[in-house]
Amino acid sequence: MAIVAPLLGPPSAYGEVVSRFRWQVPALFNIGVACTDAHALVQPDRPALIEVGPDFSQSVVSYGELRAESNRLAQALVRAGIQPGDRVAIHLPQGRHVPIAHCAIYKIGAIAVPLAALFGADALAYRLQDSGSRLIITDAAGAAKTRPLLASTPALERVISIDGDDGAAIGLARFTKGCSGHFEPVATRADDPALMIYTSGTTGHPKGALHGHRVLLGHLPGVEMHHDFAPQPGDRFWTPADWAWAGGLLNILLPGLCLGIPVVAWPFQKFDPEAAFAMMARLDVRNAFIPPTGLRLMRSVRDPVSRFGMPLRSLGSGGEALGTPTFEWGREVLGLPINEFYGQTECNLVLSSSHAMGVARAGMIGRPVPGHAVAVIREDGTPCSVDEPGQIAIRRPDPVMFLGYWNKPEATEAKFIGDWMTTGDQGYRDADGYIGFVGRDDDLITSSGYRIGPVEIEDCLIKHPAVALAAVIGKPDPLRTEIVVAFLVLKPGFEAGEALAEEIRLFVRERLSAHEYPREVHFIPEMPLTTTGKIIRRELRQRLS
Repeated sequence: MAIVAPLLGPPSAYGEVVSRFRWQVPALFNIGVACTDAHALVQPDRPALIEVGPDFSQSVVSYGELRAESNRLAQALVRAGIQPGDRVAIHLPQGRHVPIAHCAIYKIGAIAVPLAALFGADALAYRLQDSGSRLIITDAAGAAKTRPLLASTPALERVISIDGDDGAAIGLARFTKGCSGHFEPVATRADDPALMIYTSGTTGHPKGALHGHRVLLGHLPGVEMHHDFAPQPGDRFWTPADWAWAGGLLNILLPGLCLGIPVVAWPFQKFDPEAAFAMMARLDVRNAFIPPTGLRLMRSVRDPVSRFGMPLRSLGSGGEALGTPTFEWGREVLGLPINEFYGQTECNLVLSSSHAMGVARAGMIGRPVPGHAVAVIREDGTPCSVDEPGQIAIRRPDPVMFLGYWNKPEATEAKFIGDWMTTGDQGYRDADGYIGFVGRDDDLITSSGYRIGPVEIEDCLIKHPAVALAAVIGKPDPLRTEIVVAFLVLKPGFEAGEALAEEIRLFVRERLSAHEYPREVHFIPEMPLTTTGKIIRRELRQRLS
């Protein structure tokens, strides 16, 4: 039950790290043991979580507490008849009960199904039905949403609420009554299923991406890379991303616990950029993962460093394209580089930037994380030449790669070209090995014979002083096949109107080209986003129909 050591080794240049890196995946591995027991048996009082309350009050949760509480819940789950391979859903905001639930599920060999705290009834119903979850661990708000679904989710036997008994929900305290803080975890293999995360579902029904226990080890090199050789003394992790998303769970929570880095838990309903700066300063957050949309909102905060200070040592971002303006804002305003990274629910954190490794380039995602084989390929699976556009792909086997889609073998098979797992993302590789992101296959726009990626146009749009957020889609056109249409959220103090729309059109035309500027501009009060912070382009297309 040894503590997992950092996989990248001592700080050094990228090439040296790549040359010495070797995967260390044991035959037996359990995420719950690595995230609680390994540290608790050595330093039970070591801080694991720091919960943030009103007025930034703090409550520290130790590894000893996480171990005891997860063991108690594990016993209760076994007593309730949950067996290895059964699915158990977790529907909770950031807080101690999330890692307690995850680790308990892993320790008994069951499969955790994280569900975003902001999911509505329809989203919950689909995932509970599709996964066949036998039990859900939630709070009072989640229990209220789940109660009407019981009749349509026959596999769901119990609703457990951390807030106590509530109608059909059983209170967590009553559910675990009589259970002790000692439990012998199941000896799981690294390839045994542990976690099922549903894809964000921007197109089509979400699919359950099933991962083995090895997925945590597979994430560690990427986490250590974009946090510039974490852990370092004083490091403290935080993300506004929901811990049900791969980004929040596997980029921050579980790696932080595994590496012995305290993780800040701050539940909130809506991202507030000023409050985010204030909280990071008050809690002395040293390492943050903030998705690009959050960073773009933070760009609107006046003089953040002089007003709040800047405790961050490293700042990572991923989930969608960061863009050059936000990258440069990080350097110029925050005084630190933003380390962009890339991955998918099915195979996360395979490309990354790292200032400490000398891997940082505006407009580029980064380079392959040590241990991962990433390429830009053609339709036949052959690698593209330098600067030739193609599809970003990852070669199997890879510890971070999913085991397959839940009950969808055909979809799993369709994900691969030979040993390359395709991503559906278009990109290119430059002469130095950096990967650039162009856009999703289904987001590319065909206009007057040109293939146009939305990222470059959106990047240009947010350089305009009036634009806070931008999304670009294609609209069918009988003459040009498609035209470029922009949806914009304005910064405070700017008024929407045709004069501003024309100014923005000319702004893009002068900086890009005549075929890339948006022929239509729509001002909207709020951008439609998934729970992971990605733009829902499907919804924007529906507004045009």
